[in-house]
Amino acid sequence: MKKRIAVLTGAGVSAESGLSTYRDNGGLWDNYDPMEVASAEGWARNPGLVLDFYNMQREHLRDIKPNEAHRLIAQLEEKYTVDVITQNVDNLHERAGSSHVIHLHGEVTKIRPENTCNEYDGFSERYVVDCGYERVSLGDLAPNGAQYRPHIVFFGEAVPKMEAAIDLVAQADIILIVGTSLQVYPAAGLYRYSNPDAPVYIIDPSDVVVRDPRLQHIRAVASEGMRQFVAKLG
Repeated sequence: MKKRIAVLTGAGVSAESGLSTYRDNGGLWDNYDPMEVASAEGWARNPGLVLDFYNMQREHLRDIKPNEAHRLIAQLEEKYTVDVITQNVDNLHERAGSSHVIHLHGEVTKIRPENTCNEYDGFSERYVVDCGYERVSLGDLAPNGAQYRPHIVFFGEAVPKMEAAIDLVAQADIILIVGTSLQVYPAAGLYRYSNPDAPVYIIDPSDVVVRDPRLQHIRAVASEGMRQFVAKLG
């Protein structure tokens, strides 16, 4: 039976493809107020502004390609059972070939009626639509008559896939963290649900602020770090 690897990824894994991170210097939140373009309150206040923000993200993503880190993560499936749990809303893991990806914060290439996928329907994704890289405007209505909204977990909303992610981490033989500084909760605490005997690798070119004796720090950007990680696996 193949060993299981749980790969936890953040914005740093897509940065080498040319996608802006959110929290780093020069990131998206330096230019946009997240409470206006990525919160439940912002959506209620000005849905047109929120739609425009994600239209811009979609348009940019159209011309972006997966990088070596994405490809190396996908290639792990040749020898391991791999569960990718990502904070990213892009589709670069899928485009690189990863077959099992959980998006904790939603997917920018998908939309849903604004009155679905909530606590009242058990966060069902039954009405989620893949819109690809197309624009979505005010007045674009779902069959049920509701405005389409981005299939994104806004600030102030529950993270419905967290329990599934915890289960996968708990089953993993190896934990790999790539491109996240372990500062965005609740995702930052995910690795703590792993088996105490499971090795935990983190690929990050900067100092790791989390102090945990299990963490093995590969100090490199995502692609170079993935090359080193694959070499360690042998």
